[in-house]
Amino acid sequence: MSTIPKMSSASKYNRISPIYELIDLPLELLFFRRWRKEAFSGLSGNILEVGVGTGKNLKYYPSNSLVTGIDASEGMLDIARKKAMGMPNVSLLLMDAEHLEFPDRSFDYVVTTFVLCTVPDPVKALEEMRRVLKLSGELMALEHVRSSNPLISLLEDLINPVLLFLFGDHSIRHTLENIEDAGFTVLEAKKLAIKDVFRKIRAKP
Repeated sequence: MSTIPKMSSASKYNRISPIYELIDLPLELLFFRRWRKEAFSGLSGNILEVGVGTGKNLKYYPSNSLVTGIDASEGMLDIARKKAMGMPNVSLLLMDAEHLEFPDRSFDYVVTTFVLCTVPDPVKALEEMRRVLKLSGELMALEHVRSSNPLISLLEDLINPVLLFLFGDHSIRHTLENIEDAGFTVLEAKKLAIKDVFRKIRAKP
């Protein structure tokens, strides 16, 4: 009996890349844009963004920083490359978050925004992020996580199959625990919206 192969997360994002920003627009206008500016405009040095997507964060990084953005979806990167035109400090590469092709201790900051819910093995990806961070460096993440509120977590359970099918998005991951399991020390886990679902997370290797 034959089986239909599951579509990878990268393939799903290749498929939806032309309309991704339209899908995301309500949350972008309500929350995400403000959070991005507050979280990333003060960064400096050598920055790695894992899961750069369509490049929504690029305009918020200081022009004197060196930014490397990676993504597993060529379709998303095509859009990000258009936004990066005229940004000589930005390099964009097709790369798997679980196999980062950089030397140890290369970056001052590693940034993720709503990415740790989509990578197949988040702990492995986070271990790679910790490897390429300088010992003085910092992980900066905007993520949605499984809520500790019983009603909200029940709603997350209900919508998770839909998000997983459409985007490869796991809405019920315990992301803070995954970050710690990968060897990070969490410095901040600021609650941003929907009680404790959306978080700004800062962590040290």
